[in-house]
Amino acid sequence: MQLSTSSELYIQQHFSDVVEGEEFLSMSYDQMVKLISSEELTAPSEEKIFESVIRWVKHDLGSRKQILPQLIEHVRLPLTSRDYILEKVLDEPVFNSCLECKDYVIEALHFHLLKSDGLITIPHNIRTKPRQPGGTHKVILVVGGLGHGNAILDSTEFYDPKLNQWKSGPKMITPLYYGGLAVLKDNNIMLYVGGHKYPSTTCKSVFVLDLSSELTSWKPTVDMLVKRQHLGIGVINNYVFAVGGYDGECFLNSAEVFDCRNRKWRLISNMSTKRSGVGLGVLNNLLYAVGGFDGISQQRLKSVECYNPSLDKWTTVAEMFIGRSALVVGILDGVLYAVGGHDGFHVHRTVEAYRPSTGVWTTVADMHLCRRDAGVAVLDGLLYVVGGSDGRCVLDSIECYNPNTNTWTMVTASMNVPRNYLGVVVIDSLNFKTC
Repeated sequence: MQLSTSSELYIQQHFSDVVEGEEFLSMSYDQMVKLISSEELTAPSEEKIFESVIRWVKHDLGSRKQILPQLIEHVRLPLTSRDYILEKVLDEPVFNSCLECKDYVIEALHFHLLKSDGLITIPHNIRTKPRQPGGTHKVILVVGGLGHGNAILDSTEFYDPKLNQWKSGPKMITPLYYGGLAVLKDNNIMLYVGGHKYPSTTCKSVFVLDLSSELTSWKPTVDMLVKRQHLGIGVINNYVFAVGGYDGECFLNSAEVFDCRNRKWRLISNMSTKRSGVGLGVLNNLLYAVGGFDGISQQRLKSVECYNPSLDKWTTVAEMFIGRSALVVGILDGVLYAVGGHDGFHVHRTVEAYRPSTGVWTTVADMHLCRRDAGVAVLDGLLYVVGGSDGRCVLDSIECYNPNTNTWTMVTASMNVPRNYLGVVVIDSLNFKTC
């Protein structure tokens, strides 16, 4: 039986229906491998794919039993539940009698063991990667924050630019704002670091969300060494840096780094200046701590410091034109943008750009709205600024900057919930499933 391209596409998109029919059982080995190895395969779960493979093998057990290991290689067993592996996979007689298949069970159970630790370094291969029918694209995820009436939020939502639509994501364990959000790209892991929770507690807690999990839910992981809210957060080579902030009593110039391999925080060199409400950006594997508030002067800081992890050293670089705290910093095409914030009196819509190659700040076009304590994300060559406060109202709006035209555009889709003090990151598109 030779399948046309349109037939293959139909089978991939209607897998659950097709595998119940007799024609499926007549597919050749090569057709089966092509089908179950496809990224485009739309199935309700990897469990369904496993069961379909077993059904196909049993249809002609004498000739097909010996090729079961070559088929199981393309079933993503680590993405099935641990209970399913123990109760269904290992109890399947055809599978249980295949010694070569046991290696895939060991791999899957090892994957679940590592994941149970919360934040881990997982060995990745094609079997630990969720399928992506229709291909992958990026979305903007927002987490927590402060809403109308100073309501502390535990909700999350994500913006899909292809659909121009916001959808709900997995709720946090506890409502938080003033924290930092980071993605460890190699591990598909997201961290919410520090922040503030009801009634008046500054946190050193860290929560982790495994984006590769079938059921995405937040879990607690290793606390920071220092309580921090209104901090800066950045990632370099899967090291997470938490910089400055406020501990509930003092403004901070300290900083610390989390090593994902040994799951430990350690302090690094202090900045020369205390900075709460600092904007933090990563450019060329260097950290840039921009502006903030030192708790001493009425005015907000213009100063900028650059941290080199190889030297464990902070160095002062050129100042901004105006002092800003509660700003956001975004990196786009090798340029660092300092966006919005406030000077202690007025909320800004102005934006400045810094190029390390010249060591000079320049002004670019103003945003449409004044924003402080917003979120920032870079996606598809555009700089997105999300939510925040204009000094009177909490905002649900989003706007994006195009450096090629030096213009800002309001995005027509607003968040479901107005937020300031929110965390924002860019991640691969996912269909979140909450527990």
